[in-house]
Amino acid sequence: MKKILKMMKAGFVQLINKNKSTFHPLVPFQPAKDNLLAMDFSESNRDLTGEIFNDTNKFSAWVKNKLQAAGARYGIGGYAEHRSVYGRSRVFDAAQPGEEPRRFHLGTDIWGEANTPVMAPLEAIVHSFAFHNEYGNYGVTIILTHHLEGCTFYTLYGHLSLNSIKNLQEGLRIGKGDVFAEFGMQFENGHWPPHLHFQIILDLEGNTGDYPGVCRLSEKEKYLANCPDPDLILQMNRYL
Repeated sequence: MKKILKMMKAGFVQLINKNKSTFHPLVPFQPAKDNLLAMDFSESNRDLTGEIFNDTNKFSAWVKNKLQAAGARYGIGGYAEHRSVYGRSRVFDAAQPGEEPRRFHLGTDIWGEANTPVMAPLEAIVHSFAFHNEYGNYGVTIILTHHLEGCTFYTLYGHLSLNSIKNLQEGLRIGKGDVFAEFGMQFENGHWPPHLHFQIILDLEGNTGDYPGVCRLSEKEKYLANCPDPDLILQMNRYL
């Protein structure tokens, strides 16, 4: 299975690189005037303490202060990052005592203001959506299906607003560049500082409205093969 996923990923990366000039920005961003801040939520960031990330209000203020101090419109990062911050929620705990908890992040996070519009990077169909309201979970989540030169893949958008799914239907067509969602506030986004979790998924493995955005460190090879670097589509890291 891992070998098949690696082959799929290699072909997918080649396809995306071929079409990268055609993708629409995911969020309003003007490279000539907007600054980005690389944000580190790994265990090596000693500035982000448990006292901060276990209190959503303090966590939100911490993110906001970091962005303001850097003069940045957005903070970005987190792909393939091992994070102690997930200890704030039982959602990521081990299923059984003594088992490994989930701490390895599979998407890219874009930190910014609540209600920031989210736009489709290419034409899509709504695959599924859900409201995961547990503390620390995705909150409002949308999964889109994309077809590109015979290749089908999916993109997941987590921590959205309830308004994003108010009139949404599975099978709805969304045009490239269409605003289809927005960053949610704490009460609707899984109790996180406002941000977007963006993830590429090659095989949804039968999931609807959900797919792991965080895995066990021991499973990272499998999940990274199925979830390529979101910046292949975002193309924002070059502006850091």
